Amino acid sequence: MNDEQELLALGSIVLLKEGTQKLMVIARGVSYEDDGSDHFMDYMGCRYPEGIDPDQTIFFNHKDIDDILFAGFADEDEERFKVAYQEWMQSREVEEDTISSVNKGLEGNLF
Repeated sequence: MNDEQELLALGSIVLLKEGTQKLMVIARGVSYEDDGSDHFMDYMGCRYPEGIDPDQTIFFNHKDIDDILFAGFADEDEERFKVAYQEWMQSREVEEDTISSVNKGLEGNLF
């Protein structure tokens, strides 16, 4: 995520580019290991309105978002989180991944 983009709050509802399924942001700054290497994505989402299904979560970056349909709740805790998140983003060593490489097999369910 670059500095011009505002981190979305949890609960935000988005449509991805060329997407037809609404997604709700359920996690941010997701890093994970796959095939022995570290990966990073801006967000993890679930289908809206269905909710969380561990087999249907999707990882995506801010640049993958086409439309923000609803901005989630934000208060002073959210603002503190954003500051801490930006500091972490500047110091992290894990490279950002792409939406297609981490969501294998989900395209038919979300796009």
